Amino acid sequence: MESSKIGRYEKKFRQLKKKKEGAFVPFVMLGDPDEKISLQIIKTLIENGADVLELGLPFSDPIADGKVIQAADQRALAKKFNVTKAFSLIRRIRAMDGDVPIGLLVYSNLINNMGVGKFYENARKAGVDGVLAADVPVEEARPFIAAAGKTGIKQIFLIAPTTTVKRMNQIFPQAGGFVYAVSLLGVTGTRKSLNKEVFSLIRNAKKKTKLPICVGFGISRPEHVKQLMNAGADGAIVGSAIVKIIEKNLKNRKKMIKEIAGFCRKMKKATVR
Repeated sequence: MESSKIGRYEKKFRQLKKKKEGAFVPFVMLGDPDEKISLQIIKTLIENGADVLELGLPFSDPIADGKVIQAADQRALAKKFNVTKAFSLIRRIRAMDGDVPIGLLVYSNLINNMGVGKFYENARKAGVDGVLAADVPVEEARPFIAAAGKTGIKQIFLIAPTTTVKRMNQIFPQAGGFVYAVSLLGVTGTRKSLNKEVFSLIRNAKKKTKLPICVGFGISRPEHVKQLMNAGADGAIVGSAIVKIIEKNLKNRKKMIKEIAGFCRKMKKATVR
């Protein structure tokens, strides 16, 4: 009876631990480059190794994002893609796959614009498992945490190399799903090598929480994923590298899908411990 209460995140990370694998967590922007292709891209991610989905809601001022993801925001917004359409698209994704955990990376303006309670309720109905409000520190997150608690959605929080142990002690009791560890200071984007500070961040976080630790920002190569797995991370979040493939192949959708599929398979393979 108890097992029926296990959420998708917990179930997925348990399964991966048994298989001695980390989670491959691809990020893409919902509605990029248009609604039809966006659904095809996400289907491709699921079919080629995605363990968890991290999906962005297009926003005009995405302060945590680099040029590649900002361009994805603009492509989706140019097609008049909005939060209501995003929830509709997520319902179609959930109908396609009932097991994959779905997290939203969103800016608080979009949540507040709809109304916090209504946003989380609509997210729940669509099949969302987690929400990360990228610009909301834990001190200002009370309304979001309350709405998450009411709807059964996990509130995900960021930690960075500058996050002190004292601050981790504030964040972790409020967090759910997994902890999003930012590998570097700055915005999203591909990097040639990993910031060495991320390895001590993983170690420190592991001492303070039983939640899975997934690392994002700058993860773009299989060797990055392998390094993170060896350091004890539970998952690797990969965004800009995938969005770059979309951007590069806007005029050749068939090639876009093929390249995304191949890239995902390589990155997933690197999660095997």
